[in-house]
Amino acid sequence: MKRLLVSACLLGQKVRYDGRAKTLLHDCLTGWQNAGRVVAFCPELAGGLPVPRLPAEIEPGYDGDDVLAGRAKVVDYEGGDVTAAFVTGARMAVDLARSRGCNYALLTEASPSCGSAVLYSGHHDGGRRDGFGVTTAALRGAGITVYNPAQIDALTSQFAG
Repeated sequence: MKRLLVSACLLGQKVRYDGRAKTLLHDCLTGWQNAGRVVAFCPELAGGLPVPRLPAEIEPGYDGDDVLAGRAKVVDYEGGDVTAAFVTGARMAVDLARSRGCNYALLTEASPSCGSAVLYSGHHDGGRRDGFGVTTAALRGAGITVYNPAQIDALTSQFAG
């Protein structure tokens, strides 16, 4: 049976930095959950960060691949280096996806972990830029296809069955 790794916040779990969820309501996602095909995961919690926590961003001009390669850091709003937690969570996501047979992932957008097309600017100013997070980079590197909520229809066509 195909399984799908899904950001826990998209499933209604209050795990985001601000203690909220970012629930995605979609009939296909509900059906996959009911069929036992969804594996919920929050890489930031798995990496040891608390809820709530300070917002964090990847340094300006870098992306998840750069963080994994040690060329960039993930920094919280007060300047704290939280890179290790993000890298640990990303590695745990890959391990979980592999162990549970997940060839696809549905991750929230803009997150320094889970963003797949958009990240925050890295300046903690609310700006956004093209890019992808640490967990997305790790999953893609492991051959797992990552989708964001705006791409759920494309995911549905790939994940059906």
